[in-house]
Order: sequence, then C-alpha cells, then structure tokens
Amino acid sequence: MVSLTTTMRRLGIITVVTPTLISSTAAFSRNLTLPSPLRNHGLTNSIRLLKSRSLLSSLSCFSSSSSAAYLPALDEFPSTKASVAMRDDNKKVILKGMSYASLQEWVESHGFRPGQAMMLWKRLYKDNIWAENVDQLEGLNKDFKRMISEHAEFGALSFKDVRSASDGTRKILFTLDDGLVIETVVIPCDRGRTTVCVSSQVGCAMNCQFCYTGRMGLKRNLTAAEIVEQAVYARRLLSHEVGSITNVVFMGMGEPFHNIDNVIKAANIMVDENGLHFSPRKVTVSTSGLVPQLKRFLRECNCALAVSLNATTDEVRNWIMPINRKYKLSLLLETLREELSSRHKYKVLFEYVMLAGVNDSMEDAKRLVELVQGIPCKINLIQFNPHSGSQFIQTDEDKMIKFRNVLAEGGCTVLMRFSRGNDQMAACGQLGMLGAIQAPVMRVPEQFRTALKASV
Repeated sequence: MVSLTTTMRRLGIITVVTPTLISSTAAFSRNLTLPSPLRNHGLTNSIRLLKSRSLLSSLSCFSSSSSAAYLPALDEFPSTKASVAMRDDNKKVILKGMSYASLQEWVESHGFRPGQAMMLWKRLYKDNIWAENVDQLEGLNKDFKRMISEHAEFGALSFKDVRSASDGTRKILFTLDDGLVIETVVIPCDRGRTTVCVSSQVGCAMNCQFCYTGRMGLKRNLTAAEIVEQAVYARRLLSHEVGSITNVVFMGMGEPFHNIDNVIKAANIMVDENGLHFSPRKVTVSTSGLVPQLKRFLRECNCALAVSLNATTDEVRNWIMPINRKYKLSLLLETLREELSSRHKYKVLFEYVMLAGVNDSMEDAKRLVELVQGIPCKINLIQFNPHSGSQFIQTDEDKMIKFRNVLAEGGCTVLMRFSRGNDQMAACGQLGMLGAIQAPVMRVPEQFRTALKASV
C-alpha cells in the first residue's frame, strides 16, 4: 500500500491550513509546490519547514511591495544532508553527490571491494576522464559497470547552452531536473589562470540591491552533485579551448553559506587529491556575511574565504545588503579577527563593489582602512556591472584608482577587478533570469537619491 508521504512526494504538493501560514501567505495558493530537494525530507520535515520562520519570512516578503527588509531566518533554512543523493523518479544515486567515503560505502553495500570505489572515483574526476556515462569507465569489470548502470547516474545537470563574450568569457546554462536553470561562468586569464565561477543556489535570498541574481529571490538550494558537476562539466566542455581550469570561485548565483552543508561537501570533493584536485588556496567561497556559517566554514573547510563587504557604514550596508540588519559590520569584522587570529598565513578576501556616489568616496576609503585593521586580508575593488532595472552606476576608473591608492597608502593589499563577460550578462552580479515575483527594492536613504537619479 502506497503511503501518504510517498504519494505527496510524487505529487510534490503539500497542503497546509495552519492559521499562521495562511495569514502570512494570503497572496499565494494554499497548495505549495516545494522544490525537489525539499521533498526528499518527507512529510514531517516538509510541514516543519512550512511552519519555520524561514519560509514564512521569505513568502511574506513577496506579499508586500514595501521596502521592509527581505531577510529570512537564514540559520533555519534546510540543507540536503543525505550522504547519498537520490533521484525521486528512479531511486538511482547520483554519483557526484557523494563524498568518497559515501561512495565507498555505497560500492561495498553492493558487494564490491573498496578498491573499485577508488577506481570509479578517479574516472569521475581525475586524469582528464571526467566520465559522463558507463561506457567511459575503462578498466572496471563488467559486473561492476552493470551495477553502476542499474543503480547510479553520472550527471546532475543537463547542458542547455554556452554563450561566448567578446573577451573570451563563457557562460554555461544548465537545466536542472525540475526545469529550473542555473548559470556557470568560465573566465580565462592571460596569466595562465582560468577560473570557473559556480552557482550554489537557484536565485538568492540576500536581496543585495546591486545584484541581478538577488532580484530573483530564492528558488531553491543546489545539491552537492549539482555544484560539483558545474566544475566537472566546465573542464570537460572547455579545457581544450581555454586550457586547464585552475581556480574555482563560489561567486555565481546564490549565497553559498545559505547552503552550507552542500557547499562544504562540494568544496571538499573539488580539493580531494584523487578527485578534481584543485588547490584549497584556489577554491574560494564567497559570503555576504552569515556569521554563524562563516565560523563553521573556517573550522571545517580549508578553502579560501571571500567576504562581500561593499560598504563602510551600517547605514549604507543595511540598505544595499539587507543581511547587515541581522549581522552588523562590527560583528562580522570582529568575528573574522577572532577566527583568523590562530590561522597561519590565511587571508580573507574582502570584495568591494564600487557604486558611484554611494560607497566610493575618499572618506569611505579611509574608513575601510580602519575597519580591516587586525584582519589578515586583501581587498578586491570590483567594477559595478549594470543590469536591467539597476539603480546604480559605475565608479569611473580614475576614481577607482584614487580609492585604491588611499587603501595602499594605509597598508592594505589591494586588487582591482574590471568587468569580464558583461556583453553576455556573465559578469559579477549579472547572473540569473527574473520571474514574475521579484524581491522588493529597498528604500533609498535620502542623501543618496541624487546619486541614483543620475542612473535613471
């Protein structure tokens, strides 16, 4: 007899009639379709999710056009924690959703030796094989390959399109099982470094006002398999054109620390010496400043950290990055001082998107020097990339250089990043596709309205 939970999983529909939820989602149907990763948690966890502040605040923010902060309870948002990723339709495991320990356990559960797991692992990630089907598993015995064919799938993504920008940047579009689309960017560099920028979510809940992805709101988390496969696919598809892909940045769609379990899992697969074998120093995970998850990342992962700072006062950061209303600048920076005090030769990268008339004054530069004192860091000044509906304009290059010089004179190590791939909407802050429902625009502080009028 088919259980109620199984039936509702297949339908993907959970009917909720709690008064609290109804009052918070008056503009929505009471039949809520959950993203497929959330359906894996079963009926009990689904109801718990719908009752949580996380979903309520996410939904209620869309039911109003006011400028109130769009800020879900981030620490409660669920992650896919299963050690073996499963597809709902045929119960096959997704190989790239497993750590090596989980893969070995799965292989042994089917009666095969641990050594077979290592052979499979290497064919997925190593020696330029990047297997995408069972026919590419050369050297494995027939029984093992038959078992894999019957019980596993290789990819978590379906290739949709690749778009090439005039500067050589490529944007790859992938379709997910539920029909949603994510974007991954490959950025060649003249100095022999090629970077793949991966997404960690479909959309983003942070609602940073200068970011196109933030306008989408959050659709769902990506699984570890969906994250890892972006890097694997980029190597398989483009290595012959752009050379070896040497770096990974979690700076695509989404807030990585909002999906911390799957991001750490994916990052660990990427740096595994028998896996993709990226150097931990060359895998950088970026965050807008989720303090509890930031602490966890620094304690559990040895990859590099980037923090999207973008303002020198709480007033400005509260506006352009609503997460600051929960985790203030002082808390974020003091946490970094404490956590990095015991880390040897570890530097955080502060990202600073420069917005004309908003955060690019020489007073901002001087404040920034003071703010980062005592934190081993580098500062990356980023040219703002305009997009449809954006209210900001770029700081001109001469002013960026003056800003950089103030930082350098203050003893900071400074980098400058100019737009790459913006003619294909592949530059920083340009990824994503807007739907009918969009995150609210925050109220502009009065002293900055003149600066923004210049961009209209």
